[in-house]
Formats: sequence, C-alpha cells, structure tokens
Amino acid sequence: MRAVDIIADKRDGKELTGEELGFLIGGYTAGQIPDYQISAWAMAVFFRGMTSAETAALTRVMLGSGAVIDLSGIPGPFIDKHSTGGVGDKTSLILAPLAAALGIRDPMMSGRALGHTGGTLDKLESIPGFRTNLSVGEFRSILAKDGFAMTGQTREVVPADRLLYALRDVTGTVESIPLITASILAKKAAEGAEGLVFDVKYGSGAFMKEASQGEKLARSLADTGAAMGRRIIALLTGMDEPLGNMVGNFLEVEESLDCLEGAGVRGRPGPEDLMEVTLELGARMAVLGGKAKDAAGGRALCEDCIAGGRPRELFLRNVKSQGGDPVKLLELRGNWRSPVGAEIRVPPGAGESAKNGVSGAPLYIRRIDAWKVGNAAVALGVGRNRTEDPVSPTAGIQFHRKRGAPVKAGDPVMTVWSATEEGLAAALPRLEAAVEYGAEPPSPQKLVLKEITAGPAAAGPDASTGPAEGGR
Repeated sequence: MRAVDIIADKRDGKELTGEELGFLIGGYTAGQIPDYQISAWAMAVFFRGMTSAETAALTRVMLGSGAVIDLSGIPGPFIDKHSTGGVGDKTSLILAPLAAALGIRDPMMSGRALGHTGGTLDKLESIPGFRTNLSVGEFRSILAKDGFAMTGQTREVVPADRLLYALRDVTGTVESIPLITASILAKKAAEGAEGLVFDVKYGSGAFMKEASQGEKLARSLADTGAAMGRRIIALLTGMDEPLGNMVGNFLEVEESLDCLEGAGVRGRPGPEDLMEVTLELGARMAVLGGKAKDAAGGRALCEDCIAGGRPRELFLRNVKSQGGDPVKLLELRGNWRSPVGAEIRVPPGAGESAKNGVSGAPLYIRRIDAWKVGNAAVALGVGRNRTEDPVSPTAGIQFHRKRGAPVKAGDPVMTVWSATEEGLAAALPRLEAAVEYGAEPPSPQKLVLKEITAGPAAAGPDASTGPAEGGR
C-alpha cells in the first residue's frame, strides 16, 4: 500500500477498507507517514465524507492504536453518557451516581473545558483533593466499589486520536462529522462501555448551532456505534440558554448536590431545565442497562431513586474514593466564592421599545444567550482558551431569574464572581448583553427535541459537517 493511493481514492469518493485505514493511521501514529499526507486525507474526508461502515472501521483502527481498559471480572452492565458540550452542563456529575444507584456501572472518561464549554474534570477537581488522573488499577477498583469512576484520558488510550485531533485543529478539518464520530467513539469504547447515551446539543451555546447539524452527528454516532456492537441512544437537546442556575466549577458541583437531593424533581424548587435533561438521559441509561423497558419507566425509576437518597450517598463516597474530602465539600457549599464579585440587575428602560412606550407594561426575560454567557465565564476564569490555561474553582455565575421570568427594573438577574478585577470588567458587558427582555413572555421551549437510534436514515456517505467533539 501507498499513502498517496489511499488519499487519491478518498479524494475521488471511494470507500476505504479497514486495511487501508489501518495502514494510514498506523503509519501516522508510528511516525512513518508525514503530517502533510494525513492532512490531505483528512481534507478529502471533510469533503467526500465516509459511509457508516467506513467510519466504524476508522473507529476500530483508532481504538486499536493504544490501550483498552479491561473491565473483566467486574459485573456489568457498563453504560456511559457523553455530551457534545455546553454551558452549565453538569449532568455527568448527577448521572454517574444515579446510574450506579440503579445497579449500572458507569466507567466515565471525561474532558476539560475548552473555549466557551465547561469540562467535567475541572468541576470535579474543584472539590478539595479530588483526583481525576487515575491509573487503570485505581479506575477498576473504584468502579467496582462505587459503581462509577471519573477519569481523564491517558497518553496510552487512543493515541491516534490525540495526534489526529491536533492536526485537524490546524488544518480546518475539525468539523468533519465522520472524524468527530470516530474520535468520540474510540475513546468511549476504550473505557469499556457496552452501551452509550449521547447528549448531542444544538443552539447558541453548543458547537452545533442548528438542530439539523446535531441530528446528523447523532445519527452518525448511533449508526457507527451499532456497527461496532455497542448499544446506542442519542438525544438531541437544546443549548440556547445555560443549563441550570449555576455556571462555574465549584458552583456546578454545588448545584449537582442540590439535584441529587431532589431539587427540580416532582415539584421541588430547583433547576427544572437541568433535571429535565438529566432525567431523560438517565431514563435511557436505565433502558440500555436493562433496568427499564422504556424511557417512561426509566424516568420514573430515576425519580424514585433520587428521592430515596442513594445517589447522593454514592456521590459523596466517590469523592472520598478519588482523594477528595466530602466533609470539606459540604462545609464549603454555598460559601466558597471568588472575592471579586458584582450583581447584574434589570436596567432602567429595559425592553422599552418592545413595550411600545406603555408605562408599567409587564416585562419578561425572553432569553439568556448561552454562547455569550460561556465566553463571559472564560473571562471570569471558569474556562480556558488553550489547554494549558489554568481555571478558577470559585469563579462563576449564579442566575436568579431565567427565560420566561417576569421582571421589573432593579430586579437581580445574576450574581457574578471573578478570579480577577480585569476578568470581571471584561465579563460584565458580555453578560449584560446576553439578557434579552421583551413585553411578551417567550413561547414554551422543548429541551429534548428527539431520540435517535441506529437506522437507515444515516446510511450512505456523510460529508456533512458541524463543529467539534466538545465533550464531557
């Protein structure tokens, strides 16, 4: 085989075999095929796409480039969840102990914040002492004991993905759906998951801005995962607004604890949008894990489980297992914030043009733009623009009112905490601009748009693109 022939075949729209992909990716990982040839191949894939079978073959090749975590000897089922990234999305922190309480083991390999999206590892590491750099032995031991374990990707797991992603990042090929699919699924298969629930987000705060883009990625993940023998369910969910009332690393840990104590469930005050998405994802994990026959039954099971308190117990037990201090966590809860702060209130004259000059007319929050909030959060110190950037555990935003809330001038909308004065000065105008007011309440918004499983709709080459793995 010659790399140039494989590149030319893909350039001409031909379907590559597993052997050809193995030669290409294996040669690149071994340093025998240069960057410029892989760049040419990636651009050909960007424009020509891949069939489901071809994407599955690429995923297997990438999976085989490194270590696969061996979970033999630990009773399953092993079901994980993956999100394509959003603002305020802390569902993994709630779902992992919830699944464990249902008798499902969740081997969760997560990522860090990058750009405007948050990272599960950064949130967990805001807990004093919590470790996410687990060895394989530690990962297995904690998974067996607690029912879930949270770790980051090691250098030994899917090294081909690490090399290929870095190259795609500088060659304009990040947005290829087949390459995104292979990147995500190879890492998830390496952690040992037998079934996967994908939360594919679309909207201003997601990498996929349009629902149609998100659906193409969801179908690619479902079809390719099925071709690899994994049980897959994908949910297409909205990310036009931040999820929940907290954005920030330790703040989101606190909100996760609130949810594990029942907030937002069955009429109890709390972040109903966050719990709606969490419970729908948990319902599908229950179905894939054989604990429920359908999503409705799975959701009821999840609600009962949270009400019983077992997921909270497992969350705190896992904190201790991974080196954290659960007593310190509970002591800091509600008190640990960055010293630099401010409050954003409804400004005088907000929404005047929408009220047509009618004095005293009602005013509503019509939208809080998730993308603007996410970028402001980076300025505050919550996230990072480069992988080596540090993050603050205590910076963040708490929303007091969100979409659809009736307001008047002077009402508090959010409290903001920053790691630095400069960060606060940069973030405040972005946050003020993120809030849209109007004389009419917004129409009801469906957070979970649809469920997608493997099927004929995704058959054939898919050259569709949409940004990045994101993902937690």
